[in-house]
Amino acid sequence: MATDSFELHVFLYQITPKIWRRIAVPADFTFAQVNDAIQAAMGWENKHPHEFRHGKGKRLVDVIGPVGLADQVPPGGEFQDEAQLTIKDYVGRRRLPLRLLYRYDFAEEWIHEIVIEKRAEHAKSPAVLGGERACPPEDFGGAFQYMQASAGEIAWDQPGYDPEAFEPKKVDFTPPKKRKRR
Repeated sequence: MATDSFELHVFLYQITPKIWRRIAVPADFTFAQVNDAIQAAMGWENKHPHEFRHGKGKRLVDVIGPVGLADQVPPGGEFQDEAQLTIKDYVGRRRLPLRLLYRYDFAEEWIHEIVIEKRAEHAKSPAVLGGERACPPEDFGGAFQYMQASAGEIAWDQPGYDPEAFEPKKVDFTPPKKRKRR
């Protein structure tokens, strides 16, 4: 049975060629669930802090994130709990597309742009609609170090890592706690 959903285009800043994913998520997903879907689609392991930032113009001072980040909101910004706010409530009656920034791993500063592109009908669970290139290895050192490795200036520290490989059908959206161990 189909349900209302949103199509999101997610891509990493500071990396060329672009690493991107297009995913569909149910409209009733909370931002905590959107985080889990992005983590799965990008290939991250979800082991570092994250936040969603939005605002007017270039002032991205409003934060959607885990409750523990509420005290880190910039002056003049507003905090919303990611476990309570759904993507449908965030979008409301606003016209699409809408843009947000998604920060992951505050030490390495992996910055993603999320474009909520359109409303659509999809299955009741997240789905990958497209994408290109493998996500950088977890704990690799950030975009600068990734680009150095891509240029051959430093060695990849992940044996077998192929930056060009991305297989949408292999993305597993099962929450990590429920995945079977291999």
